[in-house]
Amino acid sequence: MRILVSGSLAYDRIMSFPGSFADHILPDKIHILNVCFLVEGLEEKFGGTAGNIAYCLRLLGEDPTIVATAGKDFAAYEAWLRHCGIAIDGIRRVNGEFTAGAYITTDKADNQITGFNPGAMKHRADYTVDEADPAQTIAIVAPGNLEDMQDFPRRYKAKGIPCMVDPGQNITAFSGDQLAEMLTGATYLISNDYELELIQNSTKLTQAEIVERAGTVITTLGEKGSVIRQKGSEIAIPPCPVAEVKDPTGAGDAFRAGFVKGLALDKPLDVAARLGSVSAAYAVEKHGTQEHAFTWQEFADRYAAAFGPLK
Repeated sequence: MRILVSGSLAYDRIMSFPGSFADHILPDKIHILNVCFLVEGLEEKFGGTAGNIAYCLRLLGEDPTIVATAGKDFAAYEAWLRHCGIAIDGIRRVNGEFTAGAYITTDKADNQITGFNPGAMKHRADYTVDEADPAQTIAIVAPGNLEDMQDFPRRYKAKGIPCMVDPGQNITAFSGDQLAEMLTGATYLISNDYELELIQNSTKLTQAEIVERAGTVITTLGEKGSVIRQKGSEIAIPPCPVAEVKDPTGAGDAFRAGFVKGLALDKPLDVAARLGSVSAAYAVEKHGTQEHAFTWQEFADRYAAAFGPLK
């Protein structure tokens, strides 16, 4: 099964501040704010929605194609993807830009100040799907370049390629009409519960109307699991037990990878969502979005322990 994963590629540059931001910000001087935080080193990790989803799919034994853009500093990330056995032929290089990057500083109270440079993500991937076989292709459109997020669903729908639309953190960048077009006719719409409410508010569509348009709506609920809604039905999916929550960042992308793996195996939707729950559990047990690892046998054993044998 060919799996197309469009979205972002990004470096996550993580810094730790040993004090408290609040001690260095004077409330009566906010209008002339000028602060400097001396951090304790910097960690660089690989991230971005497309990168995270593709990484998990590769762990699950699939051969995904990343459809995204990267910049002139992509060499380290490229080497990592090659090491993981992930194809890079769908990645467009934009030599005049840096690869998208998040600069995250966290203080001792877990408050965060983040700067995000979209860099190469400002440019479209320019990827063609003309040769894709609808019967052998699944696509997921994750947050990334805004034009790609609107255009790829149109192209997938036109070719009859099953498509999962995931507007995620870019929901507020689209108008209600644009969101409505993206989800209408999509095979799946996936979001967390807060994002689903944002979609409803923006489109002025009820939850039932969104289900009517999208066909299948998957809503993740964090530690409460997920729910699958189709016309006339609603299935609650429990979470997979987690040994220790170290970093929830990337759990959503891991869930999506597990769900898509279930689709590639032609499993029922509830089984696909349980696969997503197990994949997410691995992600939250490690710091970073591409730090966890497992074999398929380890994954299947964990699935069996949580939900019974994988059939």
